[in-house]
Amino acid sequence: NGIVHENVKMGSDGESDQASGTSSDEVQSPVRVRMRNNHHRRISNEDINKRLSLPADIRLPEGYLEKFAMNSPPFDKPMSRRLRRASLSEIGFGKLETYIKLDKLGEGTYATVFKGRSKLTDNLVALKEIRLEHEEGAPCTAIREVSLLKDLKHANIVTLHDIIHTDKCLTLVFEYLEKDLKQYMDDCGSIMSIHNVKIFLFQLLRGLAYCHRRKVLHRDLKPQNLLINEKGELKLADFGLARAKSVPTKTYSNEVVTLWYRPPDVLLGSTEYSTPIDMWGVGCIFYEMITGRPLFPGSTVEDELHLIFRILGTPTEATWPGITTSEQFKTYNFPRYHAEPIVNHAPRIDSDGLDLLLKLLQFEAKNRVSAEEALRHPYFRTLGEHVQSLPDTASIFSIKGIQLHKDPGKRSSLHPESSKSPITNRGRKDQHLGHLCLTRTTGLVPCLSPLCFPFSL
Repeated sequence: NGIVHENVKMGSDGESDQASGTSSDEVQSPVRVRMRNNHHRRISNEDINKRLSLPADIRLPEGYLEKFAMNSPPFDKPMSRRLRRASLSEIGFGKLETYIKLDKLGEGTYATVFKGRSKLTDNLVALKEIRLEHEEGAPCTAIREVSLLKDLKHANIVTLHDIIHTDKCLTLVFEYLEKDLKQYMDDCGSIMSIHNVKIFLFQLLRGLAYCHRRKVLHRDLKPQNLLINEKGELKLADFGLARAKSVPTKTYSNEVVTLWYRPPDVLLGSTEYSTPIDMWGVGCIFYEMITGRPLFPGSTVEDELHLIFRILGTPTEATWPGITTSEQFKTYNFPRYHAEPIVNHAPRIDSDGLDLLLKLLQFEAKNRVSAEEALRHPYFRTLGEHVQSLPDTASIFSIKGIQLHKDPGKRSSLHPESSKSPITNRGRKDQHLGHLCLTRTTGLVPCLSPLCFPFSL
């Protein structure tokens, strides 16, 4: 069984390359010196948690402490990968029986998602079961998702807790989040508090900046792939289409990013792109939170480009150098539209917000603001200076005074002032995409549309 645990850094072979308290700077810690000088010291749960990088609330099997003390090398000695893997398996990681299935949340082409509960921590989890075809093996999108998520540890990226591999199924165990951004907007009548828009946008940019620093492109940003928990923490999810890039000019597929959030250069067939592909989507999501409606809801590629040019103006050599020589652009023969003031479409946006939005919605990819730069934009000044120095794994809500406000459209249960109301257990068809979208369920995990699992190895 393949095993991945939340706080264990994995090597390229899928096994831990963390020394588990064996590096030279850790050996001399007071705790380790005491242990080395007293091999008969009773080992505690806390010792095991530190040794195996386990969560503090985990419940170890009966008799495990004594067994671990007998079989494990002294705490100042290296722990082999084989022993670490065996230890995690003995606790319950990598085993189906460790998780209790509860409600079925949805089903897609290759995967079914269940709400579940971990017997190890008693916490809710999301179980994403990917069916394995004997001739084809695991979908390459599932492999991408696992290989990327196991190395991404951030407060604004969904956590992959465990992987369970059987002959017929690959089960990914994620942290459970109550809803996605699309459902959040639906629940507050598409009228979000401007303050909440700012907090969600900052969290989205935090997670994205972390990914981009590690040369990971998400490539499928949309409200359905941004999950939100009861605290209001927003997390990037569904890395099935994500790619780790080596150089900016690497060629990828242009059939990525749901149509409404796809940048014009990719719509026109560009396969040479980098992190700016995600930034256009951030701009579209920002507008959608402010106004309660999508910015460019096109039904086809041509229709999508038409909507973009009607609002931002048909590009010229002055606004997009080289565009007039693009064969695909010339084929469409778009009318000459003049740019409309976006503030006319989004009257609630302030001047700083408008400036940031326009920096995100640049025709030329290289002119789009980066996630790192966007985080330092004056639009976020009202959140205070401490948000700029948060550790990667710290929530924005760990800063005193930062909390969600009540949304004008009510029905949201993610702010302190609101009353809790049950989320109806209904799935609905996303009409513009024609696939099952988990927007009215008891909880959400990465979207299960055919776009999430388009290929098989």
